[in-house]
Amino acid sequence: MLKEINAILADADLLVNEQQIAVAITQIAEKINSVLADRNLLVLCVMNGGLVFTGQLLPQLTIALTLDSINASRYHNQTSGGAIEWVNTPRTSIKGRTILIVDDILDEGITLAAIYEHCLAHGAASIYSAVLVNKLLGHSKAIFADFIGLNLENRYLFGYGMDYKGYLRNAPGIYACKEHHEE
Repeated sequence: MLKEINAILADADLLVNEQQIAVAITQIAEKINSVLADRNLLVLCVMNGGLVFTGQLLPQLTIALTLDSINASRYHNQTSGGAIEWVNTPRTSIKGRTILIVDDILDEGITLAAIYEHCLAHGAASIYSAVLVNKLLGHSKAIFADFIGLNLENRYLFGYGMDYKGYLRNAPGIYACKEHHEE
């Protein structure tokens, strides 16, 4: 497996470097600080992909907030998605809160839509979402994000939280596999 992972990384195209990502995260933070000021904000980090983005976004948010996590997985360390599995739901009460769902990528929107519905069903006052990457698919999605860092082409992406078969979330930039892998 490590041989495959190292080959994928060595052959990948760097689409966005760390400096460009930092600028995008700062721009998202400024918008969130403006739009969600004076709200009782609960940030939900979508695990595991949203971890890197959330970790860099939080210190730039100047508004009062609490943090929790949610994990609704479709990929299970594979390169294509299946049925949603609720691995973990927030311990913090959602009822009456303004929710900000933070995730690494918005692809088809199936997972984000399921998390949105979960928050709605548990009494959220309002729900917003922030994604580091919005994948440009050329067709409609199940849901759209309120705050988007980068709009990128429809290729298999990894790095900055996004994985390739469970690996490469820690890659220092956003990369695309050379050959297109079906998601």
